[in-house]
Amino acid sequence: LKLFWQMQGAHLNPNSITFVNVLMACASLADLGLGKQIHACIVETGFEPHVFVGNALIDMYSKCGSIKHARQVFNKMPARDVVSW
Repeated sequence: LKLFWQMQGAHLNPNSITFVNVLMACASLADLGLGKQIHACIVETGFEPHVFVGNALIDMYSKCGSIKHARQVFNKMPARDVVSW
């Protein structure tokens, strides 16, 4: 997570893989607040429609105990795969 914030500070653009890994770290820490911050970054950078980013968001929100937010992400996903379901 520290590396992600250093990347942000250096104005390096994260990609979808970066976001998936950062969301996995948030889920492991059960840090809902940080997960929401990362979600905001995802929206700002346009990666929200990516199915694997959506799946990582659902996973993070679920593991942080926010099923409501997980469901909102699921409902907004333009495409879903077997992992999404």
